[in-house]
Amino acid sequence: MKNYFITGTDTGVGKTFVTCTLLHVLQARGLKVAPMKPVAAGTIDIDGHAVNDDVAALQAITQNRFESRDVNPYCLREAIAPHLAATHENIVMDAQVIRAAFDRLAAQSECVLVEGAGGFLVPLNATHSMADIPALLSLEVILVVGMRLGCLNHALLTAEAIRTRGYRLAGWVANVVSATPMHRLDGNIATLQSMLSAPWLGTIPCILASENILAPPIAAAAYLHINSLL
Repeated sequence: MKNYFITGTDTGVGKTFVTCTLLHVLQARGLKVAPMKPVAAGTIDIDGHAVNDDVAALQAITQNRFESRDVNPYCLREAIAPHLAATHENIVMDAQVIRAAFDRLAAQSECVLVEGAGGFLVPLNATHSMADIPALLSLEVILVVGMRLGCLNHALLTAEAIRTRGYRLAGWVANVVSATPMHRLDGNIATLQSMLSAPWLGTIPCILASENILAPPIAAAAYLHINSLL
């Protein structure tokens, strides 16, 4: 099976939520899937350890155990743009460290789902951005569209940036990010279906957070259609 890079139209559009849902759906089909978030910014304390909450969610829903250093090679403390956080912590992110971690995950699994940080073009340093990750790791791209005002422009610009770099947009997910859905939600989804020229993998309604970290992605699984990814 192919490996995928999950990006979003912006920060806070549900990349981790959708990645967790994809992990659950693929595992339910009997596949051994590894999660990866090469760069994460912002930590919480879990049992005395500084952990990124997105990474914690990815590991919680993953049935098999993978080394944390491979799942998240670069964990930055501040919840700000990765290149700023890395500069503040005197960390130089090395593409080969990310590549080596990915290779170890790929050797232990049938599929690796690699989640980006922020939007597609978020900088990693002065010369590289998240947009370089699919080329580095030979990944096709899945786009998470946060369904809110402005999403059409954001989705079409992101899709254009993906294709300009020669990547294949393997599919997109419409994620409803508010309990009060955007006005003309169906019309916006129909517009994206006609203009993105990539498989629509489903529309996930707003599913509120739960004390059980596994509950929302398990509930969302029923709304995804992934045959085109297999």
